[in-house]
Amino acid sequence: MLSTSKQRSHDLGELEQLLMKFIWSHGRSNADACREALRPARSLKDSTIRTVLRRLEEKGLLKHQIEGRTYFYEATQPQRHFAARAVKQIIDRFCGGSVEQLLTGMVENKVLKQSELEELARRIASERGKRR
Repeated sequence: MLSTSKQRSHDLGELEQLLMKFIWSHGRSNADACREALRPARSLKDSTIRTVLRRLEEKGLLKHQIEGRTYFYEATQPQRHFAARAVKQIIDRFCGGSVEQLLTGMVENKVLKQSELEELARRIASERGKRR
């Protein structure tokens, strides 16, 4: 039997995604600021927000510092790093680990525009030049 706990440790629920999006866009925040930011869409109890923040910290996505009696949370990695890892999981699960297969599918389904492909090709060429 396969264990999926390690694979799924960074899967985020809807509320976790909302909190991470807020912290990535606003930086270091406390539970009150998070709750207020989510209030227009969701009215949540303070204990709910604190539980979700703690879960995100257990998953390694947040870290905290204590000032007085207040916990301030910040992301442990930029959003683009998390997104890259999520895409790698998709590549591994659905494309047999082939980035080429993913990109081909994105081109065939018009997810990538010609200009985006050209920019990607420029970046790849630039990275190759740096490694030599």
